[in-house]
Amino acid sequence: MPSPYIELTVGDRVIKVTNPDKVYFPAIGGTKRELVEYYVSVGEGALRALYDRPTHLRRYPDGIEGEEIYQKRMPVKRPDWLRTATVRFPSGRTADALCVTEIASLAYCANLGTIDFHPWPVRSGDPEHPDELRIDVDPQPGTGFEEARQVAFTVREVLQELGVTGFVKTSGGRGIHVLVRIEPRWDFIQVRHAGIAFAREVERRVPHLATTAWWKEERGERIFIDYNQNARDRTLAAAYSVRAKENAPVSTPLTWEELVDADPRDFDIRTVPARFAKLGDVNAAIDDRAFSIEPLLEWYERDGAQDLPYPPNYPKMPGEPKRVQPSKARED
Repeated sequence: MPSPYIELTVGDRVIKVTNPDKVYFPAIGGTKRELVEYYVSVGEGALRALYDRPTHLRRYPDGIEGEEIYQKRMPVKRPDWLRTATVRFPSGRTADALCVTEIASLAYCANLGTIDFHPWPVRSGDPEHPDELRIDVDPQPGTGFEEARQVAFTVREVLQELGVTGFVKTSGGRGIHVLVRIEPRWDFIQVRHAGIAFAREVERRVPHLATTAWWKEERGERIFIDYNQNARDRTLAAAYSVRAKENAPVSTPLTWEELVDADPRDFDIRTVPARFAKLGDVNAAIDDRAFSIEPLLEWYERDGAQDLPYPPNYPKMPGEPKRVQPSKARED
């Protein structure tokens, strides 16, 4: 028998949603149809976060308790209106990744089981020069959202002193993301250096709360400022992206005033559409101005231009310190 389906009109497109009653989030009974309709309901905000950006997909065709497919390449067989953009990985290989240009793209991908959308910090016309600096405030064991909140306000303090506007969102877990639009004049290595310099300044101000230590054994019960989220092929869940967790939490944009007492558990696939209908995208001004990272590059030089380790899947990079965890280095 053919699979049951419904059709949704999304803009100028008709999106076929197969097996709409398939349960994707068993703990709450959330279905595929609910996921697709969620992305349509917040489409304006999600499109702003993803527009013209090469994007990776976290797909769970059988729901979040099934197999995950982390998809970096779009298949050759796809609708002719679905755009792609070519990206180059650290290995030198390339791929044609999804490039979202309309809300229908979100619905189409959600029908394929896409829970999370993970965009690159670049636009398709210039994939070698990021236009976004990403500050990932990542809780470590023994810490949580409350400590991340405290560090995030230190992040804001540093940005304000630089005359830069940062836009904040929940990660969809215990963490917080702060995004800064930047002028696309620097390559990935330079933007990553800017991210290192910024993270070091936050660490300098609240060393009891924040760390830039790449090796987990050195972090302790502190918040890790993950500078490597600014490296090539590293991505964060987009604003308004659902996360593949039992209660279907959403990475939700907030105002800084809301962050004061926000609880990330309040933002999920069933609550965010009503919030969006009432408030719209509270980070709608994110594209209004792009900032220079020159002050951060000056800080990087001020701090001795000392690089920090890259993720393990990267080739050895120029100027990178020895990529071995400290305890093993001492054993040697």
